[in-house]
Parts: sequence; C-alpha cells; structure tokens
Amino acid sequence: MNQRKFHYGWIVIFMGMLTTIAAHGFGRMAYTILLPAMKDGLKFDYTQLGLLGTGNFVGYLTMAIIGGFLAARFGTRIVITLALVLLGITLMLTGLAQSFGFAFSMRFLTGLANGAAYVPAMALGSAWFAMKRRGFATGIVSGGIGAGTLISGLLVPPILSSYGIEGWRNAWYILGGIALVIAAIVFVLIRSRPDEKGLLPVGASEKDAPPAIPTGPKVSTLQWSTVYRKRSMWFLGLVYFFYGSSYIIYMTFFAAYLVKEIGLTQAYAGGLWAMVGALSTFCGVLWGGISDRLGRSRGAALAYLVLGAAYIIYALIKVPFGFYLSAILFGLTAWSIPTIMAAAAGDFVGPRLAAAGLGFITLFFGIGQAVAPAFGGYLADLSGSFTLPFLVAGGISLAGMVASLFLKKPAA
Repeated sequence: MNQRKFHYGWIVIFMGMLTTIAAHGFGRMAYTILLPAMKDGLKFDYTQLGLLGTGNFVGYLTMAIIGGFLAARFGTRIVITLALVLLGITLMLTGLAQSFGFAFSMRFLTGLANGAAYVPAMALGSAWFAMKRRGFATGIVSGGIGAGTLISGLLVPPILSSYGIEGWRNAWYILGGIALVIAAIVFVLIRSRPDEKGLLPVGASEKDAPPAIPTGPKVSTLQWSTVYRKRSMWFLGLVYFFYGSSYIIYMTFFAAYLVKEIGLTQAYAGGLWAMVGALSTFCGVLWGGISDRLGRSRGAALAYLVLGAAYIIYALIKVPFGFYLSAILFGLTAWSIPTIMAAAAGDFVGPRLAAAGLGFITLFFGIGQAVAPAFGGYLADLSGSFTLPFLVAGGISLAGMVASLFLKKPAA
C-alpha cells in the first residue's frame, strides 16, 4: 500500500472533530448554558433539571455501548452520519418542549444520537494512527468538545438576550440546524478505515501492515467477546467511571451556580463557559501527547488531580478569582480522561475493535454520569447550595487519580 505525502487520515480526524463539535458540544455542553433559562421558562426545580441531564446520559450510555459495536460491524461512516441526523432533529425538537415528559424524551433521544456518534468518532485515532501517535490524534477529535462548548458559550447568550424568556427555544433550533449541516459534511468526507483508501495508518511502516490494518468488512460476535473477557478492560472501565460521575456535576450546574446562587449575570456565566470551551479545544491534544509520553496510567492520574482541584476550588473560593482559576484548570483538563481512555482502549484491543472497546468502557463512564446529575441536583436542593455537590465531585475525581495509578500497560 502506498503512503502519500498528505495522509487522508488527517482529514478523517478533523471530520471526527466536527462530529464531536455537534455530538458533545451541542448535544451535551450547550445544556449547561441553557439550563438557567430553561428553568425559568419551564418552571422546573433543580432535581427535574438534573433528571433531564440524567435522561440525556442514559440515552448516551445506551447507544455508546451499542454504537461502538455497530461501528465495528457496519462501519464508522454510516453510524456517525445517521447519529448526527438524529441529533440535529432532536435538538430542534427540544425547543418545542412544554412539559417535563417531552423535554425528558428529547434529551434522551439526543443522548442516543450523541453516544452513537461520539464513541465511533473517538475511536478513529486508533483505526487511522499507529500506537505512538494514537493519543495525539484522539486528542484532536476530542478538541471538538471544547470547540463546540466555545461556540455554544458565544452563540447562546446573545440568543437568550434577544428573545427573552423563550430564547432558549430558538437556541435549540439553531444548534440543531448546524448539527444537520455537519452531518452532511461528515458523510461526504469521513472514511472508516485506512484500507478503504489503500493506506497504512499514519506513522505505521510496511512491516506494521498485517497487525495494523484490519481486514474484512465485519467483526464477528466471537471477536466482540474478546473485549468484555479482558480483565484489563473492566478495570479501565472502573477508571473511566470516576470521570463520568464527577465532571458531569461540575458541568451540569456550572452556570446555575453562578447565576442562581452567586447572583452573577447570564452573560458572565456564558463568557466564563466560552473560556472553558476555548481552553479545552486543545486540551485533548495536550493530554493525549502527555499519555503517549508518560503512559496512560500516570497521564490519567495527573489529569484527575487537576480536575479534582478545579471542582474543589469552585466550591470553596466564591469570588471571581476562584471562578476563573477553576474554569482555567477545568478547561485545560476537561477532555483529558476521555482522550486517554479512547487511546487506551485501542491499545488493549487493537484498532479494529477500538470502537467496541471504547463502547464497553463507556458503560462504566455512562453509569456514573447518568446517576450523578440527579444526585447533584438533590444535594443542591437538600443543602440549598451547590457547595456540597462540587465537593463531592472533587472527592470522586481524587479517587479516580488513585485508581489510575494501578492501571497496567497492555500486553504487547
């Protein structure tokens, strides 16, 4: 197979980044900045708002597991494209919500689409890049989460101020429309594997061809069983669980804390969230590179330490300095763990089963993030403050740091 001077893998990776802009940036992160306006418009309490987040994450969990195996079976291109179409439609329908039941249903369906698009996209680095560059490539894909967060933080507040109490509906319409445009672009340019273009993975030599390039259009059920029979994958899932059950508390109530408890403006919260998005655009590349050099175990432990500090500072230092310091730390580390876990899944099960492996460990991640928003909302309603939920998130993150140190390297 011929290597070309400009490798098509870079186009594929940037299509993966576009996918995460829509799937995670719009499908999930935009909810953080829209939550206060939806609370006022729909008259929900924080427990209900947390449950909307839980509905989204239950949907994400369901399809993240299935989507990873579907991508291994039918190809990344088809699965991601269909998922992005569903995402765009359900985002727009969220703007029509008049009741908790309908809003919950739409958030659930958006979660399904998010999981089906995000997990295969994050596995693209394992399929298109050799192991020594896998963390870096996956970091580019995860950069779409930050870019989508930045876009949401810049786009949503002006819409809310222009349209008043019903402005959140227009914001969902616009985000959904953009997602449908992204779906069309991704469908045209993305490819599932290097052999579809007659290429080796980026950074691979000819001698790497047999193990590095998956052959055949299908993955059998027997091959899938190798994913969940590996003890290392179960422990990897446990490490991922601590991230899912901690970061989501911080993210879900980030803006509500500033607006409803501290008394700052929606514009202030939106600006700070946009800064988080801007910083986090490159954090995946940063932490993917760190994990390539230090190893997945030490890279994840360091990332968990920084994340835990961000949550605790946000809870205890209730002045602008504390808010900015927390946002900076979180922004620089936000998508570190998903990046490292996606690269690690490819390390353990190989490029062809990378999406299935990532889908499997996402089960653990998803359980954490499905339960945590409602639990965090309950703690906020119970205590009358967001201090306790953020402190709990910090403690969980530090537990993740300890677990990461016991993560072993994959067998050769």
